[in-house]
Amino acid sequence: MKTNSNTDVKLSFLERIGYGVGDYSANLIYSSISAFLLLYYTNVVNASPAMAASIIAISKIFDGVSDLIMGTIVDRTHSRFGKARPWILRLCVPLAIATVLMFSVPNSLSGKGMFIYMFLTYNLVSTVFYTGINVPYAAMNGLMTTNQYERGLLGNFRMLFATAGTMTVNTYVLKMVKTLGNGEQYNQNGWTKTYIILGISTIVLNIFMFITCKERVVEEVKNEDGEVKNITFLEGLKGLFTNKYWVLMVINLFVMYFMMSCFYGSAAYYAQYVIGDVTSYSSIANAMSMAQIVTMFCTPFIMKKVSKRNCMIIGLTFSTIGFLGSGIVGANLVGQVGCSIIKGIGDGFGGAAMYGLLQDAITYGQWKNGYGNSGMGNAASSFCMKVGSGVGTAVLGWVLAWGKFDSGLKVQSASAITAIDMAFIWIPIVTNIIGIICLMFFDLDKIYDKIVKELEERK
Repeated sequence: MKTNSNTDVKLSFLERIGYGVGDYSANLIYSSISAFLLLYYTNVVNASPAMAASIIAISKIFDGVSDLIMGTIVDRTHSRFGKARPWILRLCVPLAIATVLMFSVPNSLSGKGMFIYMFLTYNLVSTVFYTGINVPYAAMNGLMTTNQYERGLLGNFRMLFATAGTMTVNTYVLKMVKTLGNGEQYNQNGWTKTYIILGISTIVLNIFMFITCKERVVEEVKNEDGEVKNITFLEGLKGLFTNKYWVLMVINLFVMYFMMSCFYGSAAYYAQYVIGDVTSYSSIANAMSMAQIVTMFCTPFIMKKVSKRNCMIIGLTFSTIGFLGSGIVGANLVGQVGCSIIKGIGDGFGGAAMYGLLQDAITYGQWKNGYGNSGMGNAASSFCMKVGSGVGTAVLGWVLAWGKFDSGLKVQSASAITAIDMAFIWIPIVTNIIGIICLMFFDLDKIYDKIVKELEERK
């Protein structure tokens, strides 16, 4: 194993900002898919909820394969910019173009033609280009420093900016669509123009991240002749699945992303058909985002006192309380905003810690197995997160179909309202409880300092 001599470093404020900006850019796209893609498919192009959900679910099979392929590519990349950064620069423009195409389904298409177009453009975004940027981006946390606290801070900055990106989407997308669509909420031209603007923004932000961040950790295994040895795909997978901490974090991240897609995807439906005003979505979502941002300014100090793991347990507990409150207050907008604040506090605690915990688990695997595989470790976890996200969105579509949701009705049936309630309130409660159980077994803090010391001694 070879690492740079100075990897346990304190990062500059600008570098932390630059890394965080990367997830702001990613969430302009990810949050759009989570919150509005199903709504766009059903209410703009008039696709059935079941058809739209099936496209997303089937695509996750390909998406998972591409994550693992990209992880292997990152681990085998050797350039003057590092392993991960080059891919962010290469793929940011194609990602922006593909996103515009995804939200531009031609009005002339229907039936099989519509299905094929939606399937291809969704996979270009999620399976190819978003994966090509997001896997290297996730790996950068572990490649910029080995300092445990700095990794926690990077995760904190990442989630601060991710939340800001989500908040930007929640606040402005529907308004932009209406303004650019001649006052019509579900006008195709409005959606296309909106995502041209967002696409250009993601390009600029990704270039800024590329310029300001630096990789310092070099993971190399050398053979007897001193040549760099590439770990095989199967060796990489074996190393991950024998790493109990990585497995626990992957299960946790899967259920979290499942919950977020199901919850955010159902929020617009809840606002329109339960509360009675689709614009109330912004109030509910932004209250949650603002509470999360405020909380995350405090979490670095709290993490020092209680550890990242306990910080995340606190967060999931607060989130569960918030969802229980949503079930109690029902259609009361003020009550839902209050519950969103509680959920946001929970997300602030949990989001600040989760990516740092993942990188610590990958470092544990490096110590345990004798080789590093940051690319594969982040790729496989990204695969599980995206599968969780895709399954969450698909489950939302299937639940709506089960409840006989009909986009042509202004007032939905009782079964449709029950389906929306399930996705907005009760499914997230179950996933939060699963996450808490996983974290109860995550006791890596007890040996982390020893692991880092021994890795340094192996140089």
